[in-house]
Amino acid sequence: MVGEMSVDLVSRARAGDGDAFRELTEPHRRELQVHCYRMLGSFQDAEDALQETLLAAWQGFAAFEGRASMRTWLYRIATNRCLNARRSASRRRAKEWDVPNVEPPEPTRLGEVVWLEPFPDALLEGAIDGPLGPEARYEQTESISLAFVTALQILPPRQLAVLILRDVLGFHASEVADMTDSSIESVKSALKRARVSLQQRHPTTDDREPPPASDSPTEDAIVAKFMHAWESADLDALVDLLTDDVFMSMPPMPFEYEGRDVVARFCASIFRAGRTFDLVPTRANGQPAFGAYVRAPNGISHGIGLYVLTLAGDRICTMTRFDNSVLPWFGLPRSLPSR
Repeated sequence: MVGEMSVDLVSRARAGDGDAFRELTEPHRRELQVHCYRMLGSFQDAEDALQETLLAAWQGFAAFEGRASMRTWLYRIATNRCLNARRSASRRRAKEWDVPNVEPPEPTRLGEVVWLEPFPDALLEGAIDGPLGPEARYEQTESISLAFVTALQILPPRQLAVLILRDVLGFHASEVADMTDSSIESVKSALKRARVSLQQRHPTTDDREPPPASDSPTEDAIVAKFMHAWESADLDALVDLLTDDVFMSMPPMPFEYEGRDVVARFCASIFRAGRTFDLVPTRANGQPAFGAYVRAPNGISHGIGLYVLTLAGDRICTMTRFDNSVLPWFGLPRSLPSR
């Protein structure tokens, strides 16, 4: 499975040549990071798992015999590193409400997944447009969306791994069985259970309009309207942008709101606090996103979080708020100078 041009690199890497090893693994680095992110739902944890994967591959490179491709071998290591992380890690605890001078309405429910983190679009380039195996069932853009990644996190670790390897990446059942040290029958059984669970958590959206294309005039118009409504605290204009069944969450706080009326009440509680917002557009998980800043009396705006929008047609069907610790991943500053 090792191409002729790679034979020399493999030989040099086995002999301890770090440059040769990096040349072999670098083409797979970004897609492996996305794989770890899907497995763990956390940008930070994915980066840690990626580093552990590359270290384990370097330390164990003598065991690479070339029977499988370099890519498949690296996915095996990454998958098992992520499985170990999921089995051993104590999940982050939910965070208490901490927005000063804002009393939110009663949430519709408390979310199960509070450790979710966004993934910067800048790191997706070259990571989700590679060739997929024949078994893949999902579009790569859908399989990196916040809704899909959130639904994955509910699955038991082994079902999660099998579903990603089979339905997202398209590996054959025999390859997945080898990667997870299990039988083909066991892989098929785990996949069947995972598909049922995922369908319950992430049903098809055939009854909902698809989102507009990235950077299309339709998407640009929604982004501009949202920014204007939020920065001017225009609740009516904001509500006009929402679908009837709009959903809002704010990990690591567990509060979830479903339906236009309750989401409107939540946004009203934010606007009533009298704060002035500045939004800086960016992209996360293939979706429009904004760094959110609150202007202080001295004119300096301090970063308070990141909003990610999910669109349906020319409306917003989901709003997800993350805290300000994620801003640096998007190249966004902690504060903006006075205007």
